[in-house]
Parts: sequence; structure tokens; C-alpha cells
Amino acid sequence: MNKTERLLNLLTILRSYRHAVTGERLADRLGISIRTLYRDIAALQAMGAEIEGEAGVGYILKPTFFLPPLMFTQTELEALLLGAQWVSQYGDAPLSEGAKDSLNKIFDVLPASIKKDNNAFTLRVGPPASETMAKEDLSAIREAIAKQNKIDLVYKSQDGKQTQRIIWPFTIGYFTDGRILVAWCEKENDYIHFQTDRIISMKILNEEYSRSKNILFREWQAMQLQKLSKT
Repeated sequence: MNKTERLLNLLTILRSYRHAVTGERLADRLGISIRTLYRDIAALQAMGAEIEGEAGVGYILKPTFFLPPLMFTQTELEALLLGAQWVSQYGDAPLSEGAKDSLNKIFDVLPASIKKDNNAFTLRVGPPASETMAKEDLSAIREAIAKQNKIDLVYKSQDGKQTQRIIWPFTIGYFTDGRILVAWCEKENDYIHFQTDRIISMKILNEEYSRSKNILFREWQAMQLQKLSKT
């Protein structure tokens, strides 16, 4: 059993326990020494697995977004890398940093034979976004969408008019020339598209909107498809 297989097996075993399990028990199930087990635990923790515990006490894996080793075809890997490159250049600041960190993690685990091939990944994203776009931070809006919180928004239209309204945000569109926040607007009683760079100010309200963001998205999507079919 190579190290990758061993680490994957260790993750699988840890997931099967609801409570802490001793290092001796884990080592016995894997057929390895306790010293090797400690090194493997440390390696998984360094990769991002939230394994809590210590020698002599036991270990438990907390439920997180940590993914075990995966196998990808060349095409699948190129798709992932291209997508991460795009987000690193056109995502708002926190998403861009997250994409760069993801790319580094992917490259860290690539086989040496692929790393040495400079032409292994020839797909590239176009020129980087403007400085203004690169500095934009939409974390608060993404969090509001995740929690289905209403937003008190002050917005500047293309003609320079400022309006204040309460919206129900449910998706953000990322494009090479800007970002669009899509939301249900209480004032208009309709779905409205907002250019994020025209948002003057906003306040995330401690109030959830009454309809599910998934329902809002599907309804809005159906309306967009209907409009397209008429053109």
C-alpha cells in the first residue's frame, strides 16, 4: 500500500467513528506502526483535514469540506485548472485568493511527470480584470445569499439617479467586464439586475426573506429562458 492509499484509508476509517479512536487502534487497522500513524495524521492535518486529538487520547475527524485524494482524467484536470484560473482573475478579491490557493494545492499533488511537462496545461484565461474589479469584495453579499437575508440597498442607476430599496439577493453573475447581482426587489415587486460596481451602500438586514433562494433562482431562470425563446 502506497502513502496515498494509506492516507485515503485512514480518512475512511476516521469517518466511520463518531467518537475519538486511539492511535493504536488506527495503526492496527491499517497494519502500520504507531510512529507512521502519527506522521500520517500530521500529513492529513497539514493538507486541511480537521483531525482533533493527540497521542494517548485519541483522534476524531470533524465534518468539513475536506476532500480525500481524487483521480482525474487529463481533460477533467484541465477543466478544473482553467476554471480556477478564470476565478483567480475575474472573481472578487476573496474568491480570487481562494482560487489561487486551490491552484497551489492542485499543483502540489500533481505527479512529478506532469509538473516537468511545461506544455501539459496549455489552456489560459484572457487578460486580467481591471484593478477596480480585482479589489471588489462581495463576501457580504455572498453571505447574505447563503443565509437568505434581505439587503437594504442604495443603488446608482446608469442615469445617475440614486434609489433605496429592500432586495432579496439569490445569485451573482461573474463576467469578464463586471458582476451582476440578481435579486427580488420589494419596491419593484419584480426581479432586478444590479451592477455591483453601482452599489453605493448596503446593509445586511437581520431578516430572512420568505421564499427559498432556490425557488427564486428557478423562477428567475424560467423567466430568462422564456424571454430568450421570444427573441
